[in-house]
Amino acid sequence: METGETLESFVKEHKRLMETELVNYVKIIQAPDILKNAMIYSLEAGGKRIRPLLVFAVLSAFRKDTRIGIPVACAIEMIHTYSLIHDDLPSMDDDDLRRGKPTNHKVFGEANAILAGDALLTFSFQVIAQAASSQVPVETCLELIKEISKAAGPEGMVGGQAADIEGENKGLSLNELEYIHEHKTGKLLTASVLAGAILADASDDQRHHLLQFSRDLGLAFQIRDDILDIEGTEELIGKPVGSDAGNDKSTYPALLSLEGAKQKLEQHITQALGHLENTNVDTRLLKEITNLIAQRNY
Repeated sequence: METGETLESFVKEHKRLMETELVNYVKIIQAPDILKNAMIYSLEAGGKRIRPLLVFAVLSAFRKDTRIGIPVACAIEMIHTYSLIHDDLPSMDDDDLRRGKPTNHKVFGEANAILAGDALLTFSFQVIAQAASSQVPVETCLELIKEISKAAGPEGMVGGQAADIEGENKGLSLNELEYIHEHKTGKLLTASVLAGAILADASDDQRHHLLQFSRDLGLAFQIRDDILDIEGTEELIGKPVGSDAGNDKSTYPALLSLEGAKQKLEQHITQALGHLENTNVDTRLLKEITNLIAQRNY
């Protein structure tokens, strides 16, 4: 983070860079227009872009050129976007709105939405594999692919999604709920932080503290989501309020009470900030992002 640079300017610059490249990657592939249009529709739907920003923020903390993170940041956002397209399907959460717009299957049909998600997931790894350069060796690309695929697959996000479906209409314990969210939401956030650390050539000790930071950040992110599902507004969060309760899903407020969930959120934020202190790099930007996640209203 450059001296005097604000979080707002950092976010604005890097979102612009990443979002431009994100769409450009898809525009140049040789594929049917309907598929490309469905992919781009969801990629352009907006969102917080927290995962790409974490990649860039870690690189900034280590005083690295943040532009080397663009391919992996785009790849992670493609994976996240695919998961949202599939989550919204009638066989999953059956949602009509995503980020204030009709969900992908409402616009392109269920079959094309499934294929758009499949395409984004698969293409993401092609993007990383093609990112090898003088600044990013092939060995680094291979490590990134290994870590991100693990975070996105059955040991990570997909496993968490399966556990989430299995847990519907059941009274889950706090440990069971944390497992779901650590995997469904947290693993890809962790992969974003780890990707930045890999690109920055962080030490083993620094990686350890960053991983612990990302675990607390991921749980805090989900707890805030659960709170917003009660206290938020459809206009701000871009989807119906109370959908979790309507789908009989276990949530932190349901298990701990709304006040208890807020206390749990504060605990994880405090722990996340503590881990950043032990990295011995300039984590001002990461701290600001952490506090932003704790206070966000969408």
